[in-house]
Amino acid sequence: MTVIDQIDAALGMTGGIVRSVSPAQLTDPSPCAGWDVRGELNHLVGGMRVFAAELTGVPAGGDHHDDWLGDDHRAAFAIAYALDQAAWHQPNALDRTVQLSFGPMPAPAAALIHLTELLVHGADLAVVIGRPDLVDDDACDRLLTTMRGMDIEPFRRMGAFGPAQPTSVDTPPHRRLLAYLGRVGL
Repeated sequence: MTVIDQIDAALGMTGGIVRSVSPAQLTDPSPCAGWDVRGELNHLVGGMRVFAAELTGVPAGGDHHDDWLGDDHRAAFAIAYALDQAAWHQPNALDRTVQLSFGPMPAPAAALIHLTELLVHGADLAVVIGRPDLVDDDACDRLLTTMRGMDIEPFRRMGAFGPAQPTSVDTPPHRRLLAYLGRVGL
């Protein structure tokens, strides 16, 4: 499975989760410190739009943390989904350099960061809305294995991830992934 295939699967998983988020749940606290569901979803949609813009050269239409959701979070995600998926499916998408907030990255590394964003924020949202059944635990387990083989300490130092939290052997993979990245209150 290529990283593009994994992004497609993560988009599908997270799309199902976002469609299950009710407007009343947008103010629920997120496991991502300092955010509620709306804030985390807005961050995700903004990131998707920025990645698509970086890959296509077409302006995103706003900055990462502008209000991308308006009054219809599902429609906003659907638009970002279509733009994001089309951008990653362009010929030679993985041959490019992608400008991220912390600097330029080769597209394969940026794709892994994007996959992480999609899976982790999708799992966060699923936990909050009580729909962990919508999470692809195999994908979360693969990502956790990949991340454990990398040095993610720079991301912890810059605040993208918190300190790893303890889990037990029977903890589902999506919760192990979230705990590894410092999510608390799970």
